Amino acid sequence: MPVPWFLLSLALGRSPVVLSLERLVGPQDATHCSPGLSCRLWDSDILCLPGDIVPAPGPVLAPTHLQTELVLRCQKETDCDLCLRVAVHLAVHGHWEEPEDEEKFGGAADSGVEEPRNASLQAQVVLSFQAYPTARCVLLEVQVPAALVQFGQSVGSVVYDCFEAALGSEVRIWSYTQPRYEKELNHTQQLPALPWLNVSADGDNVHLVLNVSEEQHFGLSLYWNQVQGPPKPRWHKNLTGPQIITLNHTDLVPCLCIQVWPLEPDSVRTNICPFREDPRAHQNLWQAARLQLLTLQSWLLDAPCSLPAEAALCWRAPGGDPCQPLVPPLSWENVTVDVLEFPLLKGHPNLCVQVNSSEKLQLQECLWADSLGPLKDDVLLLETRGPQDNRSLCALEPSGCTSLPSKASTRAARLGEYLLQDLQSGQCLQLWDDDLGALWACPMDKYIHKRWALVWLACLLFAAALSLILLLKKDHAKGWLRLLKQDVRSGAAARGRAALLLYSADDSGFERLVGALASALCQLPLRVAVDLWSRRELSAQGPVAWFHAQRRQTLQEGGVVVLLFSPGAVALCSEWLQDGVSGPGAHGPHDAFRASLSCVLPDFLQGRAPGSYVGACFDRLLHPDAVPALFRTVPVFTLPSQLPDFLGALQQPRAPRSGRLQERAEQVSRALQPALDSYFHPPGTPAPGRGVGPGAGPGAGDGT
Repeated sequence: MPVPWFLLSLALGRSPVVLSLERLVGPQDATHCSPGLSCRLWDSDILCLPGDIVPAPGPVLAPTHLQTELVLRCQKETDCDLCLRVAVHLAVHGHWEEPEDEEKFGGAADSGVEEPRNASLQAQVVLSFQAYPTARCVLLEVQVPAALVQFGQSVGSVVYDCFEAALGSEVRIWSYTQPRYEKELNHTQQLPALPWLNVSADGDNVHLVLNVSEEQHFGLSLYWNQVQGPPKPRWHKNLTGPQIITLNHTDLVPCLCIQVWPLEPDSVRTNICPFREDPRAHQNLWQAARLQLLTLQSWLLDAPCSLPAEAALCWRAPGGDPCQPLVPPLSWENVTVDVLEFPLLKGHPNLCVQVNSSEKLQLQECLWADSLGPLKDDVLLLETRGPQDNRSLCALEPSGCTSLPSKASTRAARLGEYLLQDLQSGQCLQLWDDDLGALWACPMDKYIHKRWALVWLACLLFAAALSLILLLKKDHAKGWLRLLKQDVRSGAAARGRAALLLYSADDSGFERLVGALASALCQLPLRVAVDLWSRRELSAQGPVAWFHAQRRQTLQEGGVVVLLFSPGAVALCSEWLQDGVSGPGAHGPHDAFRASLSCVLPDFLQGRAPGSYVGACFDRLLHPDAVPALFRTVPVFTLPSQLPDFLGALQQPRAPRSGRLQERAEQVSRALQPALDSYFHPPGTPAPGRGVGPGAGPGAGDGT
């Protein structure tokens, strides 16, 4: 629809500026080129399919530069469309290769092929335009005579008239040839916006000010502009008269754009993206970004906008040391908002993903820890392979990579001989392998146990000697025993209370959620046992025997049994309460929850459960009232809303309330939140309640 003259005047300035723009008459697109060149515009648009880069067969024409200019396409004297003229500058790239035989150039061809250096060059140049909400591609055919063909030299330009765009819109332009011999050129052109739309800041809030007449009806839309794929609408509403729309600063991201248009047929839509360079928007973007593990080898960077960044694997050892990037032997991979794959053979809880942007660490997640348990005290061996089957090994430590064998004073150097023996005997887990090297994770638990066995032996000898002394001094025996008892209690508190986590394996997503909760609790002074981490023992002993052993050990140590209720768990409990036994064919290979009911129920029926059992369920998955009444004789908490009370119930019965309980609850909540988001809002589905603008959420907009 032609733009009224006064709108162009408002957008482009005073009338002399508008009059200075070149005017095109007629609705048809056209093309013209530099003197000496011939060009033609295809009659219809084409599909925007760049294709892969292929080797050039010889000299080819390639776009080298894009130049844009605003012009007016007018239907009447004062009704014009704002149009974007594009000039594509071309040059000759490549060179003729000496043919080895006649078949190199097709055998008996015509004279134009027999003497290619005297032939003209032809090219099909594609111009691709994208301006929300429209996109199109046009094809220009260009021919350069042989006299102008000079290698590496510009031959002129071809001009396309023209691409119509709305006031205030952002036009992205790409140019390439078919077939594509080089990377496509790209250019972004921001068109003038109407002055009645303004953005202002007020502290932590941002105001969208629309200065229109009181009778004017218009639409307002907020959307995320995407580099790849269609824009993602966030909020839309029809309004009347002057308006001030308030946005919270946490809603700002660099790709948040605003579109405003009068509610009239074929009205001009104004688009602006004012937050691209806003530091708060970039900070919010990284805070909203999440890493999600899809398979063993692939993971997803999920964020509102594209994030040009680099990602690499790193190794995180227990003890709080920084995660050490595995570069080399692995390399940094470019990533935006997409699925990325690493060539791993096996997963490991100590493997993490680091995402850097502008040489700054932005994200770090140990994606495999939720399913494989907490960090392990393993040593990572890096194998480097050279020519003639030469290879070297080093152990990754906080101080660097220690060569094996070595006479250094580090832990890996002292145990280097044993590590090499474990590697040769197949006791190390291979994580990665290619022609350049390999990664191995070797367990250190047995060596630590040997050292502690010697320490315990020394302690026993000391205790025996102390007993003899106490027998000789009976008057002081009671005092020594009292001190020894206090030491034992303090040692048990330092180790943390034992917690046995029972759940029903409703589905794989719920299992990952349980694994995330167990991993988060392990960061606290708790020793967590869950069947998800004991598959080998569970298969060897059977669910019933495994649970009985774990329950007995937990209660004997003064621990607590946590019943994690889900819809599947409630159904199993109701079945047991009604029939007294489960179906014989319903047992799964790792179903410890079903097996646990045989001895959990007597504890509740005989009143032994309070103090030794607690219940829990996840918000939005199960209401506490759905838990059978028998199991509500112990506290039942909803997570994460009641995390502080839940963690308080997991403490030692006579332990004082820690002042850090709220801090620990926030720590567990942060560790649990990505797993909750992944379970309740899988990738590709919009999360409710995350909209921006007034009345965000389902049903907020009444779009047209």
